Amino acid sequence: MRVAYLINQYPKVSHSFIRREILALERQGVSVHRMALRGWDAEVVDPEDRDEQARTSYTLQGGLRPLAGSVWRRLRRDPRGLWRAFRAASAMSRNGVRPWPYHMVYVAHACRIMDWLEVEPAGHLHAHFGTNTAEIARLVNILGGPGYSFTVHGPEEFDNPVGLHLGGKLASAGFCATVSSYGRSQMYRWASAGDWAKVKVVHCGLDLSRWADPLPLPPGPFHMVAVGRFAEQKGFGLLIRGFAPAWRREPSLRLSLVGDGELRPAIEAMIAAEGMGDAVRILGWQDEAGVLAAIDSAHALVAPSFAEGLPVVIMEAMARARPIIATYIAGIPELVRPGSEGWLVPAGDADALAEVMLAAAATDPGDLAQMGQTARARVVARHDVDVSAAKLAELFSQGLKGGG
Repeated sequence: MRVAYLINQYPKVSHSFIRREILALERQGVSVHRMALRGWDAEVVDPEDRDEQARTSYTLQGGLRPLAGSVWRRLRRDPRGLWRAFRAASAMSRNGVRPWPYHMVYVAHACRIMDWLEVEPAGHLHAHFGTNTAEIARLVNILGGPGYSFTVHGPEEFDNPVGLHLGGKLASAGFCATVSSYGRSQMYRWASAGDWAKVKVVHCGLDLSRWADPLPLPPGPFHMVAVGRFAEQKGFGLLIRGFAPAWRREPSLRLSLVGDGELRPAIEAMIAAEGMGDAVRILGWQDEAGVLAAIDSAHALVAPSFAEGLPVVIMEAMARARPIIATYIAGIPELVRPGSEGWLVPAGDADALAEVMLAAAATDPGDLAQMGQTARARVVARHDVDVSAAKLAELFSQGLKGGG
């Protein structure tokens, strides 16, 4: 079986789960042609990401001239198909997230992908995220390319489902994968009931061999770690607001932040204003090994998000036998059960977050370790990447048999 994968930017630090999925598919005998719009010139640290970068075809590499050449070749070979694609893109621009010119450029991306598929045919095209990549996959299909599918993660897709035409994309797709039951429910909201059967839950997975043999909880004062982009939806500002009163009541508490982003100056200012420079460390972006080391050095992972799909970092921390402190949103409660794998608090409630941090710090070390082992058992049972890849491979195979 040969399939093509389409991602907006690849490789990317926050997209390691896509790399794991592709590699798991290849272990099962599926040949995957990686395609992305951008990322050939991105600085990548992880050696596996560098390998992926070398194996990926980029539509924007070389600028606009190759795109224009692809459109010209498609015009000469199939003017009617190209006209249908332009009409479909124009329709998707109405009330869209981006204005009409962007959608015309999406047609050019689709034309370039058609050039590649003529040289290296694929029986199916799968896009990650229900945004521009899913639209381009749909346009490739309209141009005569293979059937397509896409994975919806959230929360961005669910911020503007009408502008992204999620229902229309599903209607012409072979299937849509969602990473949680919550995501499935959101697709049900915006799809025709007749298309509900196309929505499949396929969990993001971990290569569990790389997250095996978790270290015991570290000695010393209670230490939490948070991992993610410093952006509004991740709630790191609220985390600092919640940590400050907890730290004043229990000065031995420690917190590490792994990540970076546009809100870093504001977060640094909040830490300084509270005088917590010795209690809170910002570690910046880390590769997979760095994230693992940060999790291993902590007693718990804290995820104070305002909006999510189902964070992969929660799965990673659970695989390392670390309890979770998270907000009760989106797909998180499907994985983390209060009192079993960790604690859940209402999103946006800094006071509740502070109380839970103190409760976790006061938990008997043996009980905390048992909670971590329960977390590991749950993620092993639900988020093995090879199991998820096998489910995807079967869906791709069904699409090939059905021509969709």
